[in-house]
Amino acid sequence: MQKISLGRTGLETTIAGLGCGGFSRIGIATKGEAHAASIVRAAYDAGVNFFDTATAYGTQGAVGQGLKGLPRESYILSTKFPYKAKTKEELMPTIEESLRLLRTDHIDVYHIHGVSAEDYPYVRDELLPTLKKAQEQGKIRFPGITEAFGPDTTHAMLKIALPEDLFDVVMVGYNLLNPSAAKEVLPLAAENGVGTLCMFAVRTALSNPAQLKADIAEILQNGQADPALLRPDEDLSFLTQGGVASSIMEAAYRFCRHSAGIDVVLTGTGSQAHLLDNLRSIEGPELPDAVLDRLHALFGGVDSVSGQPKAAR
Repeated sequence: MQKISLGRTGLETTIAGLGCGGFSRIGIATKGEAHAASIVRAAYDAGVNFFDTATAYGTQGAVGQGLKGLPRESYILSTKFPYKAKTKEELMPTIEESLRLLRTDHIDVYHIHGVSAEDYPYVRDELLPTLKKAQEQGKIRFPGITEAFGPDTTHAMLKIALPEDLFDVVMVGYNLLNPSAAKEVLPLAAENGVGTLCMFAVRTALSNPAQLKADIAEILQNGQADPALLRPDEDLSFLTQGGVASSIMEAAYRFCRHSAGIDVVLTGTGSQAHLLDNLRSIEGPELPDAVLDRLHALFGGVDSVSGQPKAAR
């Protein structure tokens, strides 16, 4: 699998990363930790070297088990601190617990998880100094920050954080229904050499017609698309016509993978077969220009939806 340099970190990471959260959480809730660990190992065996988890996901142990015995330099670990559920005094002990569960002596990228714009000053002033201390001690290599894309579809937090340039890696919500990060967030990250992890590449609206209809209604209500172009009943079937892609999900992954400024596209799954399908999609070629032009005409002005139901944001 193709590798890229993750911004200024110098980490050589695969273009696809295994996301161990989301709804699937690598199958741990329904099939247990051994199954989840097998997904991690299958991803590694398929060429993936980037693994993203979090304290809140409950999958750190499965990631550690799945990577057990492999050369530490052959994979990259990313995990996160749930700042809303823990105090600043708990940050260092939480890092220590992550190290134990992941069976490692260092974490490559350690994020503050799901930060809102209003909480960013607290994260910067109260939590970042501890991350820097952990970095000096060799427990983490690079500090990162992730946005809460569900409620923050306009990237308000990252628009504050990126100009300050205090974090080496960011996780950003980006998909073909809401590509708004391409306007300000991704160019600024690239300018500063900040690594970018893409989440929300595929979400409910791309497989659930009712959710897609609801999102399109919201887009039109907000005046963010031309009603002469975007029909209320748009089903995105043009993405699979004429051999463009085998599925809407494949097209969605390819859209993100080939977007300027995206380093790693995260994919989540609970089965090995689905994992391999997703990886093949991410490794696929860029979508045809005509399809990209149509997507831009339909959704290029959108920043109001995430692809998830409002209750799940």
